Amino acid sequence: MMSVTVLSVSDGELRRLEVLRDVDHGGLPVRAAAQLLGRSDRQVWRLLKAFRSDGAAGLISKKRGRPSNRKTAASVRDAVLWIVRQNYADFGPTLAAEKLAAEHGFSFSSETLRKWMIADGLWLDRKQRQKRSINRARGATASANLCRSTAASIGGSKIVGRNAPCWCLSTTRPAG
Repeated sequence: MMSVTVLSVSDGELRRLEVLRDVDHGGLPVRAAAQLLGRSDRQVWRLLKAFRSDGAAGLISKKRGRPSNRKTAASVRDAVLWIVRQNYADFGPTLAAEKLAAEHGFSFSSETLRKWMIADGLWLDRKQRQKRSINRARGATASANLCRSTAASIGGSKIVGRNAPCWCLSTTRPAG
């Protein structure tokens, strides 16, 4: 009975596999493969060696599933978010990052801080903020229509123009 190994590969790894298969079968020179993959000849030789020894599994990144070497420690992230929550809760990520650098000595990009603040619920991304915003044009139309209907129900009021905004109502007072 033959065992089947299932590998999950990214699109780039799949492309690398196809090109290296062609190189292994002699249909493509190493130099052409290097140009197709955007790698050096030496890198292609290294990949080909891994492909020949381990098959497709040799082409999968060894870093998959591991955290980045540049990842900020969770304790530092928590301390920064605590400071933002205490002192800069109403600030946007850009201004908060500037204040953290100037006042507290933390040097993070505003984009890193933005991602942390979104994950912690301190900031809404643009899509979320747009969902909450009120369409000003529709609100103005509704209030103008409300003013028109209110003006029509009040005796002695008249609308100056058909598309008149709310403040263009003129009222006439009865003499007396």
